[in-house]
Amino acid sequence: MNWDRIEGNWKQFTGKVKTQWGKLTDDDLDVVAGRRDHLVGKIQERYGIAKDKANEQLSAWEKTQSKATEKMADAVAKPL
Repeated sequence: MNWDRIEGNWKQFTGKVKTQWGKLTDDDLDVVAGRRDHLVGKIQERYGIAKDKANEQLSAWEKTQSKATEKMADAVAKPL
């Protein structure tokens, strides 16, 4: 999924982010404000992991979001 899409719809994605990384607070997500590099930093900070590991986790999460969005688009496109 294109990160610009996530950033543009940040408020809608915050719940999904909190589901994936439950240690992140609402304040953390407000500070992140959709910026990918800031989210990597917050994941790194809250979970005590290396930046590359946080980046790997976020990349994997992005792929799941992309697949979910594709499935939703397919479902909408199918006639009843």
